[in-house]
Amino acid sequence: MATFLYKLGRLAFRRRHLVALIWVALLTLAGVGAASAPAAGSGSFSIPGTEAQKAFDLLEERFPGTSADGATARVVFKAPDGGKMTDAGPRATVEETVEELSDGSEVASVAEPYAAKAISRDGTVAYASVQYQAAGMELAESTKEALEDAAQNARDAGLTVEVGGDALQAAPETGSTEIIGIAVAAVVLVVTLGSLVAAGLPLLTALIGVGIGVSTITALADALELGSTTSTLAMMIGLAVGIDYALFVVSRYRAELAEGRDREEAVGRAVGTAGSAVVFAGLTVVIALAGLAVVNIPMLTKMGLAAAGTVVIAVLIALTMIPALLGYAGRRVQPAGARSRLLGGRGSEGAGSRPNMGTRWASFVVRRPLAVLLLGVIGLGAAAVPVGSLELGLPDDGSQPTSTTQRRAYDLLSEGFGPGFNGPLLVVVDARASDDPEEAATTVTGEVEEMAGVTTVTPARPNKAGDTFTITVIPDSKPSSTQTEDLVHAIRDAGTGIEADSGAHVLVTGSTAMNIDFSQRMNDALVPYLALVVGLAFLLLIAVFRSILVPLKAALGFLLSVLAALGAVVAVFQWGWLAGLIGVEETGPIMSMMPIFMVGVVFGLAMDYEVFLVTRMREAHVHGEKPGQAVVTGFRHGARVVAAAAVIMIAVFAGFIGSGESMVKMIGFGLAVAVFFDAFVVRMAVVPAVLALLGGKAWWLPKWLDRVLPDVDVEGEGLRTMSGPDRAAGEEKQLVRA
Repeated sequence: MATFLYKLGRLAFRRRHLVALIWVALLTLAGVGAASAPAAGSGSFSIPGTEAQKAFDLLEERFPGTSADGATARVVFKAPDGGKMTDAGPRATVEETVEELSDGSEVASVAEPYAAKAISRDGTVAYASVQYQAAGMELAESTKEALEDAAQNARDAGLTVEVGGDALQAAPETGSTEIIGIAVAAVVLVVTLGSLVAAGLPLLTALIGVGIGVSTITALADALELGSTTSTLAMMIGLAVGIDYALFVVSRYRAELAEGRDREEAVGRAVGTAGSAVVFAGLTVVIALAGLAVVNIPMLTKMGLAAAGTVVIAVLIALTMIPALLGYAGRRVQPAGARSRLLGGRGSEGAGSRPNMGTRWASFVVRRPLAVLLLGVIGLGAAAVPVGSLELGLPDDGSQPTSTTQRRAYDLLSEGFGPGFNGPLLVVVDARASDDPEEAATTVTGEVEEMAGVTTVTPARPNKAGDTFTITVIPDSKPSSTQTEDLVHAIRDAGTGIEADSGAHVLVTGSTAMNIDFSQRMNDALVPYLALVVGLAFLLLIAVFRSILVPLKAALGFLLSVLAALGAVVAVFQWGWLAGLIGVEETGPIMSMMPIFMVGVVFGLAMDYEVFLVTRMREAHVHGEKPGQAVVTGFRHGARVVAAAAVIMIAVFAGFIGSGESMVKMIGFGLAVAVFFDAFVVRMAVVPAVLALLGGKAWWLPKWLDRVLPDVDVEGEGLRTMSGPDRAAGEEKQLVRA
């Protein structure tokens, strides 16, 4: 591996014009594809195999033409103080608004409040339901403007009017906080690498990689039904790993220059050593993201594969474009330890200077390994305590900021009709196999009415064939509550007995039931997913480190960091600790996909630091140093860069906390905290402490396994036998043949 990458790095350095041209061409091609692609929709959301999905599919089959996939809007009206919606003035305004809403070309139907009896008991709140023929993200801007104009006209007439539903749904906008995250990354790069040119290379290549990845996702979004969140998450992860991977190669290049090698040789050795670590670190991230496919939720699979593709691009750019740009930079990228005018003329690690912070810290840990280990584990354990009260769910309009019309509409409906009105359950009775379909539907309606937690049950509505019925059930609790979840299970349990007696099949669907099934699918898939991802990465790390205990320690450390990070997420987003500080206006259940998504992404990123830091230790150990001294050597060469990489990744992820979309905000916070715990507590404290306690046993590997494993040579041991003189022609031919 190291030898191949060494040759690849030198080839990219020599053929820098061709390499740069290829990447610019790919960026241009992806950009043209994105610009010419049709606008993406909202992305399909389905959960194959669940009851809610089966009922949804049955509705599409038995109730054709109902625009089940179309956007909906609830225009909620509230009468002025002291008045009622049944008064002549408010009623005339509502009727005018309904007539105005009905004129839209994309409107499928509008339910007028007075005919539909959509008026609260006290008469102060009413709503009109609008069904559209297209999904929310696919509605024309003129349609959305017409909806907003109709609401504003009713406001001008003296009513309080808000609009709920997904008709006004818009793609999350990139806020200033993402730019701040990149700016912080730039400052860290300048401090770490000592020059604007060296610092600019990782930023430039990361932006090019993300540009190619996100543009490709945009170009394919309509064809593959990718939601807007897919490109946001790909950007988040692509930026973080793109900067980090390039940083490791540039840092190693400067270290090789400091040892007196010429620039082409230094590039080759940097790509052969740090590039090998990049490849295997990238593989762990790709395994973790692509492994999301085992959950069998198409939306999550697409998100994982899209992000994995962006990571692959970041790896390829670090191996090829970085060497090419280093060729262009020439002497403007100085050896490690060279005096930098930009930083006041001080060298960072010149010969004869006092030991750097990484060396001093590692020496302390080696002297006090047990105390450091206990402190780190107890601290992470304390941070993980809130996980014990974790509640899962999916965000709805009730979790949006109070400044949005969707949230205000949600609150008005709760005020007028009760908290459960925002999460109605749709009971589908498939009576095709029943001797008396109408009697079966009546039986279901009667049993549901008798259940605890039910506020309203509408009469059964049949399809044209008279063999399928729908019943709307309004719970007395809010959609995300455990009481509503218990009611869904109670209806399903009752349906089993009804099917045995009448032959009618009872299914529960609707957005609330879909969310409950989604959360259950997430819970059921977590253990198999964890076993698959950790198992594959464990085998990969055994080949990288040629050790059993080092990969085992890496996996256990990851579990500590991800549990601690998930505890922080619960404390902020569910308990409300410091929620106002990051703009969380409404606490509630944690997004259902958060645990499994954090497991996937954090595991991949955690292994980055494990590979980059511990390969330096193994390199020193292989070359004859004692285990304790090898730990110190690894920190002397790698701690500064790993710390800088972690700060950059934290800054990039934290930049997405300012997103207006609650899912992106939560993921950005969770990943930023997880990287902090993993890099600075697990990898910087727990890992060296464990290695110091294990001593030489840390690198033990059974002889039979040593013979079976391939020699991936991440440390670049094979490069030591290679002479310094340029052998460009021969290497180029060998590389082309390979």
